[in-house]
Amino acid sequence: MNSPITNVLVANRGEIARRVFATARRMGLGTTAVFSDADAAAPHALEADAAVRLPGRTPAETYLRADAVIAAARAAGADAVHPGYGFLSENAAFARAATEAGLTWIGPPAAAIESMGSKVEAKKLMAEAGVPVLGELDPGAVSQEQLPVLIKASAGGGGRGMRVVRSLAELPEQLEAARREAESAFADPTVFCERYLETGRHVEVQVLADRRGAVWALGERECSIQRRHQKVVEEAPSPLVERVDGMRERLFEAARLAAAAIGYEGAGTVEFLADERGEFFFLEMNTRLQVEHPVTENTTGLDLVRHQLRIAGGHPLPDSPPPTRGHSIEVRLYAEDPARDWQPQSGTLRRIEIPGAAADFAVLDEPGVRVDTGVVGGSEVSVHYDPMLGKVISFGETRAEAAHLLAAALGRARIHGLVTNRDLLVRVLRHDAFLAGETDTAFFDRHGLDALARPLADETATELSAVAAALAESAANRRGARVNSAITAGWRNVAAEPQRKTFSTASGADVEVRYRPTRAGVEVDDHPGLVVVRAEPERVVLDVPGEHGPVRRTFDIARYGELACVDSPLGPVALVRKPRFVDPAALVAAGSLLAPMPGSVLRVAAEVGDQVERGQPILWLEAMKMEHTIAAPTDGVLTEIGVTAGQQVDVGAVLAVVEEG
Repeated sequence: MNSPITNVLVANRGEIARRVFATARRMGLGTTAVFSDADAAAPHALEADAAVRLPGRTPAETYLRADAVIAAARAAGADAVHPGYGFLSENAAFARAATEAGLTWIGPPAAAIESMGSKVEAKKLMAEAGVPVLGELDPGAVSQEQLPVLIKASAGGGGRGMRVVRSLAELPEQLEAARREAESAFADPTVFCERYLETGRHVEVQVLADRRGAVWALGERECSIQRRHQKVVEEAPSPLVERVDGMRERLFEAARLAAAAIGYEGAGTVEFLADERGEFFFLEMNTRLQVEHPVTENTTGLDLVRHQLRIAGGHPLPDSPPPTRGHSIEVRLYAEDPARDWQPQSGTLRRIEIPGAAADFAVLDEPGVRVDTGVVGGSEVSVHYDPMLGKVISFGETRAEAAHLLAAALGRARIHGLVTNRDLLVRVLRHDAFLAGETDTAFFDRHGLDALARPLADETATELSAVAAALAESAANRRGARVNSAITAGWRNVAAEPQRKTFSTASGADVEVRYRPTRAGVEVDDHPGLVVVRAEPERVVLDVPGEHGPVRRTFDIARYGELACVDSPLGPVALVRKPRFVDPAALVAAGSLLAPMPGSVLRVAAEVGDQVERGQPILWLEAMKMEHTIAAPTDGVLTEIGVTAGQQVDVGAVLAVVEEG
């Protein structure tokens, strides 16, 4: 048995660092964080008992430097290292270096990580162990008959370095893009190809193994609803496995074979791609804790991080795993705009609250909602890292209950300052196909991303929210005035022109609100029968007319400069107050391609004077560890290119101009 662990350094950031710290504190252990310059004020750095700076901002300068992380552990007096997920979590050299430095490694042996570190070699090893595998294809020898294929990074996951290729003509370019992305994310450009199943089901098994050779298969998860090959919705147990007789037993046996074949220790996940008949093939083994581990915790009652720490300390597993219970669903809340090709967002998160959450970073034993986040109100979402804000997880006695609980919690959430995928998540959880368990990897394509990504607030709700925002702003102005409130309210004893406020919605549409203060109260133009019950700076109550009589609606308003965030049961609405007069210097030429986020220009594929077509790639940006294509907005002539390869750009910068024609 190892020396007792007393202080754990988490070689990671954000939500996973906070998650590990929560269990460490419950076990009476000290906690040590590492942080980049971009994360100096991040919650994980502020909450730990000690925190050590890793100079720099990018992953390569900071969280991917094994030597700097080990030096940080020594400096802070930590005696154990938990790698989290991502970054160095599946880096065998890091595991070996930590052990050689006298630190307890909270993960599998370096040799086991090496065995699974190359997906190419891992498949060969699994085939020899009797685990079903999907054949690997040589990228240089893919034939027309083998299309479509999926390019994958050998050294990592999370969607980085992954590309679906449906024509041989695009294969070389997609291979190079995948290699660049893999090099950036994992410091290893190796990629390979495999047959792509258009409508596969992504099913995985959580394993725990101790040093005696005991291996638990703790239950399966289904993670089929994905965007850009990254999981968005995860649940346990799998609807597919529940439906197919005998599939669970076969899955568990394959997972135990995989873990035993490499002498595994600790927590890990064996991932499979399955079809509707219940046939499955080995994809990879993640030799670490998974992002989606909370759904297994809720359905088993186990704290997986606690078991990781105990196994690393030499403790054996009990004789048998616990039985499973109920159903748990997790969604990943991202700062991104699904309606704009999943465009990641960066900047200040003004507020994030999930009303009614029963726990943070803790196993749910009763129906409810758990929240695991790496951010708080005021956090800066950096361009250097993944845009996941956190995870919202429900637990219910049935799958339907878990889905309804989670959808309701997300619908009530107050998330201000950045565009997120929250509305999409709610629509997925309430979709008939999801509730029926029809959740393959083509879910977004089949049901239409446009429909799923549309705002929860419809046009009427948006207009009412704009009325509430206008009245709240007016109330705030009255409250701040030093003269008679009746005068500042704009009331006159004669007929007067209405006061006007115009807002821009997230879709770019304008909403004008016209209202008149009268002796009887406030009258709102274009809304006959609408009664203003109460108007305060943070809350507005309206009686809204309807076919069967008025319905009282309450709107909560938070303002951040020109941004007004309105929350109500009708759906959240973000509105930007438009100035009465526009500064000409703020205008940009028609056809301008603006940087959607801060980033680095990877390359430029066109020249001034080129005739381009709508949707044609003009240049590529790298941000948040992903490549983003900037395409022509219309057919026309490229009249200006304002950037060069390697240049850093800020959000809103003019990258190029296409003159229509």
